[in-house]
Amino acid sequence: MTWAQNYDPLGGLAWSALVAALPVVTLLGLLAWFHVRAHVAALAGLVVALATAIWVYGMPAKLACLAGLNGALFGLFPIGWIILNAMFVYDLSVETGQFSALQRQVAGVSEDRRVQALLIAFGFGAFIEGAAGFGAPVAITGALMIGLGFRPLEAAKLALIGNTAPVAYGALGTPLLTLARVTDMDVQALSATVGRQLPWFSLLVPFWLVAVQSGWRGLRGAWPACAVAGGSFAALQFLVSQYHGPWLVDIVSAAGSMGALVVFMKVWRPKDGHGRGRDARAAGAGMEGGAGAGWKAWIPWAALTVAVFVWGLPGVKAWLNRAWAPEWEVPGLHKVVLRVPPVVKAPEPEKAVFAFNALSATGTALMLAGGVAGAALGVGPRRMARLYVGTLGRLRDSLLTIALMLALGFVTRYSGTDTTLGLAMAGTGFLFPFFSPLIGWLGVALTGSDTSSNVLFGNLQQVTARQLGLSPLLMAAANSSGGVMGKMIDAQSLVVASVATGGHPESPDAGTVLRSVFWHSLALAMLVGLLVMAQAYG
Repeated sequence: MTWAQNYDPLGGLAWSALVAALPVVTLLGLLAWFHVRAHVAALAGLVVALATAIWVYGMPAKLACLAGLNGALFGLFPIGWIILNAMFVYDLSVETGQFSALQRQVAGVSEDRRVQALLIAFGFGAFIEGAAGFGAPVAITGALMIGLGFRPLEAAKLALIGNTAPVAYGALGTPLLTLARVTDMDVQALSATVGRQLPWFSLLVPFWLVAVQSGWRGLRGAWPACAVAGGSFAALQFLVSQYHGPWLVDIVSAAGSMGALVVFMKVWRPKDGHGRGRDARAAGAGMEGGAGAGWKAWIPWAALTVAVFVWGLPGVKAWLNRAWAPEWEVPGLHKVVLRVPPVVKAPEPEKAVFAFNALSATGTALMLAGGVAGAALGVGPRRMARLYVGTLGRLRDSLLTIALMLALGFVTRYSGTDTTLGLAMAGTGFLFPFFSPLIGWLGVALTGSDTSSNVLFGNLQQVTARQLGLSPLLMAAANSSGGVMGKMIDAQSLVVASVATGGHPESPDAGTVLRSVFWHSLALAMLVGLLVMAQAYG
């Protein structure tokens, strides 16, 4: 037996959309305004999502519970698995003393925290996003900035804002490769179209980042560094996306941006002293006695980068999937839920599988990178095992939160409540090009993934575009471009940012992080909407 989704159970799309929004409003409201702990807020949102799916949308209770269970498992693997092993690499670097040496080297490029934020949150974060994605950039850059003397909330906020423009090309182009499959569009055409949208924001984000960090006065003193970091990234992002494809856009752009900034800092220094606060001086003093030096400090991060890069290459992915890629169909849920028009051309069953494939194996690549790095640094197996268990214990509550939040996301996906919200935005007529990126923004905020948002709304975008006489290619690309701005407020990223900057007296909870970045996320998404509207009618 199958169950078909109903996107307007109340007989009026506006009313249905209001009800469909209740799980998200519950989750974000409890986090942001009532200061409820993240796992409690996630549980409350999940309960509301289940109630909405069962009693409003008519979804059989068994299917709703199975969807939630499937989401929880996905939250633990691969997402939780990736985060656990990324944080293990960080803990290994700290345990061996190499993290202090790394901090000293980064501070050697510039003692100005604005430049450090550009180098780490924007440049290095984009590099990790291009290789791995899945929250690893926020985890690693947040931890790096904490070590350099950034306040915990500041580090979390900057890591999230910096991890925006690269997301559409993250994990070696996975979001756009997925969008191409969902929409039957040419992947090169999608890459090129997104590459005519996001470079404007790659140029803007460094300025935005420094303005958030230091205010307008601080931006005036560091704008040349912002222009170099953003300009070099944007130029390479445009060129690679137009003439090569989505696979290496972030890797090349981030490497070029970091290299350009390092070279620029050899001939230019901020003269206002605005970025050298008390914390920066204290961090510099604390790094003088760091163990290890030179190339050793980069062993954990080099091992991580090489592992996830090689693991993510299309040829390696294909080989791994041929060698061993088991899939288990979720009993009672696989191909039981039917998506219906206008989201698809004809009723289409939703797959529900738990798979160990090359993408899921990214976490394993990170774990192996940690093992190789530990061996190279002389860490014995027992010490590494104790460190790994300690990392798992520290992340226990966070992994639970991620599982609950992904369970909520899967319930909204399989019940069709998220599609109701997308359809409500799609009914805006002439203004649809403005709201098209906001649909992608909403999808990422709900699912935590630009890839998942493209799966959810990619086809809806092109169907609506055809009905309104707009370019289906432009609207599909806008879903991914707008989605990147939702990355900083999705539940998964908020928890990762909170975890990565935790363990300090001033460490923020997920709700505090959400309040600090929500309006930045919405404002940037609306700017994407204005750009797409200009492209649609220009």
